[in-house]
Amino acid sequence: MDCIALLQWALPQLGLQWSGFRKVQRQVCKRLKRRITELQLDNFAAYRARLAVDAAEWIILDQCCHITISRFFRDKNLFETVRRRVLPEIAERAKREQRDARIWSAGCASGEEPYSLKILWDLEIADLFPEVSVSIIATDIDNTMLARAREGCFKATSLHDLPPHLVGQAFDHVGSLFCIRPRHRKAIDFRYQDLRLETPTAVFDLILCRYVAFTYFVPPLQNRILTQILDRLSPDGYVVVGAHERIAAVETPLLRLDDSLQIFRKSTSAR
Repeated sequence: MDCIALLQWALPQLGLQWSGFRKVQRQVCKRLKRRITELQLDNFAAYRARLAVDAAEWIILDQCCHITISRFFRDKNLFETVRRRVLPEIAERAKREQRDARIWSAGCASGEEPYSLKILWDLEIADLFPEVSVSIIATDIDNTMLARAREGCFKATSLHDLPPHLVGQAFDHVGSLFCIRPRHRKAIDFRYQDLRLETPTAVFDLILCRYVAFTYFVPPLQNRILTQILDRLSPDGYVVVGAHERIAAVETPLLRLDDSLQIFRKSTSAR
């Protein structure tokens, strides 16, 4: 048995699908080889036998399958649409309803996505709508990534897609790292949460679920997650998925935003 055969057997038992891991299999297999060495096992077949008798080992296997690719403004065109259209519309609606705006970043990894949103809000939305505050819940299953997110310091490679003027306004250059300034750290709540098991209980104006459920989860679980996302989404709220992801094939009140393949709006009639 090789690594691919092991993953094809094990992933569905974790609610994950092999097709989502094709491009990242080397990363996962490298981790598994390291784990096999730690256990002093001979090969992947021996590791499968270990899984058959050791329920706790499945937790470690699951951790080996966490994919943590992240950077600021990942999918620049998407963030341009969010900056130009989505955030202003959310702020306008929150102002009209005399409340704060609420955002959920699911699978936030080391925090680049929620920080990107907060930077845009603070530097481009806050002055236009001073009466509206924003709160962001950012969830992930990896405590190591969450610790990095809370630290808020990043290598230059994470900022390559971020417009240079935003780098200058939002970061302090500390040694070889770029650290988020205090203003842009406020109102972001980083939480440990396994999307397969739970979601935040609030209602959100914008939910980003990119490169998590609709890439790595098995279709029945994708459908359940989508239903939960819709339950958490306000009327006229927005859902954003990854560049090459597709919303699960169930009937939904979501309407594609113009020609965007990644941004959907909940129909006003779905109250």
